[in-house]
Amino acid sequence: MMSATLWWPTLTVLGFCLFTGVVVALGSSSTARYEFERNGARTSRPSPARADAPSPAPDPAPVRPTGNADAGAAQTVAVRPTVTTTVGADRGWWLLDESAQLLAGPFEDRIDAEWAALSEGLSGIAIFGARSADGSVIPRPSPEERAWLGELGDQLDRLPEDWDGLLTDTDPLTTLLVEIAAALVEAGLPLHDDAGGGAAGGVCLFPELGARGVLVSWRAHDRMSVHSVRGAAADDVVSELMNATVGHVLEQLGFVVEPYGATGCSLVTALR
Repeated sequence: MMSATLWWPTLTVLGFCLFTGVVVALGSSSTARYEFERNGARTSRPSPARADAPSPAPDPAPVRPTGNADAGAAQTVAVRPTVTTTVGADRGWWLLDESAQLLAGPFEDRIDAEWAALSEGLSGIAIFGARSADGSVIPRPSPEERAWLGELGDQLDRLPEDWDGLLTDTDPLTTLLVEIAAALVEAGLPLHDDAGGGAAGGVCLFPELGARGVLVSWRAHDRMSVHSVRGAAADDVVSELMNATVGHVLEQLGFVVEPYGATGCSLVTALR
């Protein structure tokens, strides 16, 4: 029987050998797993680009559709003169045929629409409006038309107090007054700012209730008409020439014009 003095050293040696074997086995397993993962990463990872190789060009940014078409839309129409409207692109200039059927659009401005019609030989007219759910176009005032109406309103604010209480939406005289003012401003002749006491001069419009018409006359700048910096004779000559010119312009634009009084102003009674 083994003595106690030999039992403990032998047990210690056996325990050491067993522990060493376990450590070696765990180390081998970890090393194999590491090598497997590293090799897999090498096969899945792309090779690094050379330092002198050009970098690939970035992908172009996606183009977002806009609510209104630009010049590119006209080029699209040149390929196929039909419309494929994107969601939200329901307001702009449209090409309509004689039966109000939609040909193409929307376009950003009227020039683009008319160019598309001319380049493709389309027999259509340009209309600004909004596209409804059934595909038809409902006419709407264009941005240019709204700007013009604002400008005309500013000019009508210059009318003298003689018009206070006379202007109504249903009065034919009011309609005639607005038509005259619009024609004059379109011709480049501003109204005199009588309400604001302006000094720049312009066309004066006064009501003539007896003839149901509008008296039209020219007023020079205060320097000439009030302060007579060029003399009274110059003021008379300019007034005579400008009164005749304004009357002739309105006559050419379709108004019924006749001379009124000795001052050379005109009486406008209707629009042909």
